[in-house]
Amino acid sequence: MLNHGPLYTILFDLDGTLVDSADLILESWRHTMDAHFEEPPPEDVWLRTLGQPLRAQFGYLVDTAEEVQAMVETYLEHNFREHERLIRSFPRVSETLIELRARGVRIGVVTSKASAGTARSLAACALDETLFDVIVTSDEPVPHKPDPAPVRLALERLDAPPETAAYVGDSVWDMRAGHAAGVTTVAALWGPFSERELAIERPHIMLDAFEGLLSYLALPEAPPPA
Repeated sequence: MLNHGPLYTILFDLDGTLVDSADLILESWRHTMDAHFEEPPPEDVWLRTLGQPLRAQFGYLVDTAEEVQAMVETYLEHNFREHERLIRSFPRVSETLIELRARGVRIGVVTSKASAGTARSLAACALDETLFDVIVTSDEPVPHKPDPAPVRLALERLDAPPETAAYVGDSVWDMRAGHAAGVTTVAALWGPFSERELAIERPHIMLDAFEGLLSYLALPEAPPPA
C-alpha cells in the first residue's frame, strides 16, 4: 500500500535498478582488491557497501585519503575499460520510462555514481539522458546515500513535494535514503540485494520487474494542475 497520494515524480537509482552492472562492478572490485591487497577482503564486504560512493566503500578498508584515491583510480581504469563488455540492460526499462513520460510523470536519476560513469552507463544501455528531468550524481556537493540529501536535491530541482514522489532502488541504502526523504520507497528485486535484505528496510512497495511500476502504482494519466 502507498502511504502517500498519487505519484507524479519517480526517481531511480542507477546501478542495479536502471542498468544491470553487477558483473561490471564485481569484476572491477575484484581487480582493485587484487591490485591493492596481498590478502583481499572477503566479497561480502563488497555487497555490504554496494550502492555507496567508491570513496566511502574504499574508506572502510584503508586509512588514508591517498590510499583511497589510488584504489579509486585502479577501479575506474578497469571499470571504464571493461564497461561495454560487461554492462547489460534490464528488460523493459526504456519502454517503461517512455510510458511514464507519456503519462505525464516526471522521472529522474539519483545515483552514488559520478557523472562521467553515469553518462557512460546510460549510453551503453541506450537510455538517452534527455529522458530524465533531473540527474543527481555523486559529484554534487551534498552528503550521499543513505543520507536523504541527494533525493531531496532532485525533488528541489523539480519543485516536487515528497508526498507525490517515489524513489526506486535495489539497495538498503536506497531504501534508507528514500524513507528519510519522505518519499514512497520502491524496492527493485531484480538487483543484487535479496528480497529478505530489502524487506528488513520496510519499503512501501516491492517489485519483481521494472514494468511493474505501470501496473502496481496507479499512476495518473496526466500531471496535476499547476
